Amino acid sequence: MRHRVNTRKFGRTSAHRMSMFRNMVSSLLEHEKIETTHEKAREVGRLAERMISLGKRGDLHARRQALRVVRGREVQAKLFGELAERFAGRNGGYTRVLRTRRRHGDAAEMSIVALLEPTAPAKEKGEKAPRKKAAAAKKAPSEKAKKADKTEKPARKKAGTKKAAAKKGARKKKSSRSED
Repeated sequence: MRHRVNTRKFGRTSAHRMSMFRNMVSSLLEHEKIETTHEKAREVGRLAERMISLGKRGDLHARRQALRVVRGREVQAKLFGELAERFAGRNGGYTRVLRTRRRHGDAAEMSIVALLEPTAPAKEKGEKAPRKKAAAAKKAPSEKAKKADKTEKPARKKAGTKKAAAKKGARKKKSSRSED
């Protein structure tokens, strides 16, 4: 049983697997999009999200932890510079995994792992985040809604309830007649 086992082995030794993931995460951070099998994509996405969280932290210990995984000084500079700024306003969910096709040779399910687009800049303390569209629509009703309010008729009771009450009354009458 696989209780509480969170990683997949992919038929590789642990050193080979870790090396593969380091290369894939470095490529993802450098090019911002890679295509691989779906299972590998999910694992790479998890690891890339951890690296971006380290990049957002930005202290010396985070840099050293990220260097254990990320290959190349240029990729590390991008991680702690551009990507940290891009995702400063977001708490997690930096990557997206999209299923694309089946590979011809072995029918493996392929996916694209991509970093998300830039979000709005981070808010300063004390500022509230903007509300969603539905909340804004409630505050300021549209012109159609205003017209509908003026011409709206009072609500009627459901027609089904009258019919149901009539049927119940008819049943009671039949049962009382049969008793006589």
